[in-house]
Amino acid sequence: MINKQSLWFLTLFSLILVLSVYYITMPNELLLTNNGKEKAKDTSVSAESGDASTTNVSIKESELLVSMRVELEEEREKMVSELETTLTSETATALEKNDAYEQMKVLNEVKAQEKNLEDQIKNTFSLDSFVKIDGNHIKIVVIKKDHDAALANQIMKKVQENFTEKRTITVKFEK
Repeated sequence: MINKQSLWFLTLFSLILVLSVYYITMPNELLLTNNGKEKAKDTSVSAESGDASTTNVSIKESELLVSMRVELEEEREKMVSELETTLTSETATALEKNDAYEQMKVLNEVKAQEKNLEDQIKNTFSLDSFVKIDGNHIKIVVIKKDHDAALANQIMKKVQENFTEKRTITVKFEK
């Protein structure tokens, strides 16, 4: 059974997580206002009239990538919550708690690998992407209008370089 302190912690943590996701997914137009008027447009650079030294830059990431990341993060948070419940359970055996801890470590490692691969794709190919690692399968969604088989092959080779064992890699182009 979960004690009151753990329940309060999980409740507050969930609330903070929901508010953080809401803030991150808010449109930039709500955050950048000038007396109710829009200050900057997506991916544009503008200087306010009257003061040439003030420049506002706003870059908006693809909504598809954001929604995919939020969905994956929610899925992972649910898994972490279940694992934390096992860890804090008084009836769970030491083996069950150890397995839950190891699974949490694996989740964190996978998250770091995904971020690393996204950064590599961004730096090497100058493309925004979403990477999801599920066991030996790696799903990559790239934001690009043209579907390019040669580019997909290069991305797959670049990603495979990070792993010693063979992985199943799929690349999907979206716009």
